[in-house]
Amino acid sequence: MVMQRYLLTYVGVVLTLYLHHFIRAIEVPRDLSQPPTITKQSVKNYIVDPRDNIIIECEAKGNPFPIFTWTRNGKFFNVAKDPRVSMRRKSGTLSIDFRSGGRPEDYEGEYQCFARNDFGTAISNKIVLQVSKSPLWPKENLDIQEVHEGAPLILACNPPPGLPPPAIFWMSSSMESIHQDKRVSQGQNGDLYFSNVMQEDALTDYSCNARFAFTHTIQQKNPYTLKVLTTRGVTERHPSFMYPTGTSSSQMVLRGEDLLLECIASGVPTPDINWHKRGGELPVGRISYENFRKALRIANVSEEDSGEYFCLASNKVGSSRHTVSVRVKAAPYWLDEPENLVLAPGEGGRLICRANGNPKPSIQWLVNGEPIESSLPNPSREVNGDTVMFRDAQIGSSAVYQCNASNDHGYLLANAFVSVLDVSPRILASRNQLMKVIQNNRTLLDCPFFGSPIPTTRWFKNGQGNTLDGGNYRMYENGTLEIIRARKEDQGTYTCVATNILGKAEIQVRLEVKDPTRITTGPTDTVPKKGSTIHLSCRVKYDPTLKLTVTWLKDDSTLYIGNRMKKDEDGLTIYGVSEKDQGYYTCVASTELDRDTARAHLTVLAVSASPVNRITTFPKARPERPRDLELTDLAERSVRLTWIPGDDNNSPITDYIVEFEEDKFQPGVWHNHSRYPGSVNSAVLRLAPYVNYQFRVIAVNEVGSSYPSLPSERYQTNGARPEINPTGVQGSGTSKNNMVISWMPLNATQAYGPKLKYVVKWRRRDTRESWSNVTVNGDVSKYTVTQTPTYVTYEIKVQAENEFGRAPEPDVVIGYSGEDLPSAPRYFKIRQPNLETITLEWEHPEHPNGILIGYTLRYQAFNGSKTGRTILENFSPNQTKFLLQRTDPISRYRFDLRSRTQIGEGEPAKGESPSPLNEAYSKNQGDIATQGWFIGLMCAIALLVLILLIVCFIKRSRGGKYPVRENKDVPLDPDDQKVDNGSFDYSDEDNKPLQGSQTSLDGTIKQQESDDSLVDYGEGGEGQFNEDGSFIGQYTVKKDKEETEGNESSEATSPVNAIYSLA
Repeated sequence: MVMQRYLLTYVGVVLTLYLHHFIRAIEVPRDLSQPPTITKQSVKNYIVDPRDNIIIECEAKGNPFPIFTWTRNGKFFNVAKDPRVSMRRKSGTLSIDFRSGGRPEDYEGEYQCFARNDFGTAISNKIVLQVSKSPLWPKENLDIQEVHEGAPLILACNPPPGLPPPAIFWMSSSMESIHQDKRVSQGQNGDLYFSNVMQEDALTDYSCNARFAFTHTIQQKNPYTLKVLTTRGVTERHPSFMYPTGTSSSQMVLRGEDLLLECIASGVPTPDINWHKRGGELPVGRISYENFRKALRIANVSEEDSGEYFCLASNKVGSSRHTVSVRVKAAPYWLDEPENLVLAPGEGGRLICRANGNPKPSIQWLVNGEPIESSLPNPSREVNGDTVMFRDAQIGSSAVYQCNASNDHGYLLANAFVSVLDVSPRILASRNQLMKVIQNNRTLLDCPFFGSPIPTTRWFKNGQGNTLDGGNYRMYENGTLEIIRARKEDQGTYTCVATNILGKAEIQVRLEVKDPTRITTGPTDTVPKKGSTIHLSCRVKYDPTLKLTVTWLKDDSTLYIGNRMKKDEDGLTIYGVSEKDQGYYTCVASTELDRDTARAHLTVLAVSASPVNRITTFPKARPERPRDLELTDLAERSVRLTWIPGDDNNSPITDYIVEFEEDKFQPGVWHNHSRYPGSVNSAVLRLAPYVNYQFRVIAVNEVGSSYPSLPSERYQTNGARPEINPTGVQGSGTSKNNMVISWMPLNATQAYGPKLKYVVKWRRRDTRESWSNVTVNGDVSKYTVTQTPTYVTYEIKVQAENEFGRAPEPDVVIGYSGEDLPSAPRYFKIRQPNLETITLEWEHPEHPNGILIGYTLRYQAFNGSKTGRTILENFSPNQTKFLLQRTDPISRYRFDLRSRTQIGEGEPAKGESPSPLNEAYSKNQGDIATQGWFIGLMCAIALLVLILLIVCFIKRSRGGKYPVRENKDVPLDPDDQKVDNGSFDYSDEDNKPLQGSQTSLDGTIKQQESDDSLVDYGEGGEGQFNEDGSFIGQYTVKKDKEETEGNESSEATSPVNAIYSLA
């Protein structure tokens, strides 16, 4: 059983101590007044794609928030006067838009950003903006190249000068790659070199191609055609140099860049190239050979790499030497970069600006963007070369100082503000913290603070008056308290107090010391028979206040617990073991603070079909440990390990397991290296760079594993730059304005050298902006990019580097910044095609602000003031239509539709269904005409009209039976009583107009001066006339006024009156 224990990083513990002076690490809280600080800017040499809009970045912070201005070619650049140029809100970033026309070349030049507020001015680097160019290849006619077999040949490329320079490659006119080897290869200048020409070289033509990265275009030169003149035999020739020519040359390179030396030689047979440095060795770990050893690359050169290098070209005829004198110059680099300085009134301090370079750079000081010599006199300030001294600083003397260090090869520009503040202490961490640590481990309690004058900090425990410093405690100037070894008695409440002359501030940290997690009984190596049941033990002792999680691994991968396995608190049981169950099983017991592991090997024996051997045999046991380990054949990346096998204890040894331990990253932890058959006792081990190896061997037979052998002697391999980059790179947001870039760090055998770091790069994919980058330590596995737009696609790269150089260029990974709530769905429409259904339609939100995971619909029926229950429906992100079956034809519905991302639901789109009756009338007239109740009603009305027409026809046919009283007040005589049976006398007076009335143009009778009307003589409703002017109706005796008024309402609603009105 192999045991391994790990301490996990816990939240709130600061792993890096700031041991330098606190002022150098100070950050002024943003709510305090402070001068501007440039936080982001474009690169100095900024090449842009002519097809894209131009974005020149300049971001700054300060309080009050800065105002931004720009200069172009040293003169004020009026952004407001150019319609194509705009400045982002709350930012100094310029955006130049060419969608409406314009030439990007018109905006080339040198730009500089100025960020100003009441306390000073910060300036950006001078950004030289250039537009990428891909000029056409000049037209030329190339003659056939005649060359003798065995002679050297150079095919010139001479590509057009592009910005940036194009990548060169050779192909045939039929777009087939030209095969290259040590005889035929392309030089760094793009030319194609033949050390000696052979007849087969004439089988194709040769065309030089230039690929321009920004415009993604490839231009092809007219092809060369070779004619090889053959002879009876090719004469062997002494090597001579085709590039560089002569016996010596010189080359200059800048510090920190890669030095590339090249030697291409001709000769028959083709010469071999070897490289040397006069008077010394080539730097180990920083060199690599390219182009079939014709080029030597030295990474990250320094002044020590100056000197004479020579390449030796040799074949069996002889050798030639070319010497290259290398001079290493240096653009300015920082020795002491000026840092922000916060002073209290009356205090003093200094800004230091020290830089080195070759030639030595000159130092120039500026204040608020202007040369310090021309600024207003300041009696409290004194400039002395690379240092600015301040004495007796006063409120109001805050400013931003710039240091410019320059020489022939470049410049450095740094902003550092001097802020004079009078601020009482502040603690920049939460006031009540809980920290849990494992017993006997190193613990750091952090107390970040701010104040002016700089506060002093003290730590107390449980309110006691003694300051904690010394013994098991150690205090640092940045406020951190280190507990060298946490013990149970160290539990308690710790108070950090920061004090200056203006007051004090304090925070409390409650420390809990937990018992470590330990596997008391772990699994042991087991050799069961196929089909049997085994139990792998894993009993754990842990702190009961922590949550324990026990997991199992098989061959270092998560074990799937199937039907044949059972996991309980004591271990893992496997029923009916088979060959596929064979391997290493690891029990992992972990809490939020630490974990412990134990591992064992399971070997499954096949069941023999032969009869049982009843002859007495010797007992079998695990083998004895191997001994006398020896390392031989020591090489840079390999070593031979030899051992003497131990006794097999009556069971043949089947395997040897070689393990290794290194003392830099995980001392004391043994790892599997390789496995070998039991028939060998020697193996060549492949090694990684920069590892101090120690090996041991374990023997395995059918019973189990031996104890590990005693360790071998150590063997240290040389360092090299990393060969691989971190895996599992991904970018995702944890909030709407950030993106967390994470990766799987390299392990101890992948680091290849000291000072392992990761260069994290990112840029927005849509704007093609320049790469932003940050370098983090090798123990870090994530970096948070802040102030990102919501849900934007980013390109991400994470590259490993160590003291010897960088790993190969990493692949680009796509990541996304954080999501936010989406906007409302667009074009939300509610339709009611009939009385039974309601149709909802919508489109995706205009601003999803993330990955759309669906829609949520809430709806509720209502009828007047009565409402039904709210019903919830969830839809997939692709669904944009919903059909609702109505439960009744009268109620209306209220709808609330929202889009969803991982963050939650966004803004609603709301609406109500139309009124069912209005909708039915306007959209379903054809449908009503087919309803049974409507057809019946129409038939009844038609029947009534027919009956009335028959009655009227009968009455009209009787004629002269209509007596009319001349005076309504005269009572009826007996003859007039015939009204009861419907017969009247008719006289000529009836043809006269009625007294007190007149006929209107539309045929209606209007009342005039008299209260009498024909209505008074009918059953209700207005009288009407036929087309011939005859009156249709029935004269009746007028009743008393009260009786008439009392029956008016019932008469008005009479079906007969309604039929009369329709007639």
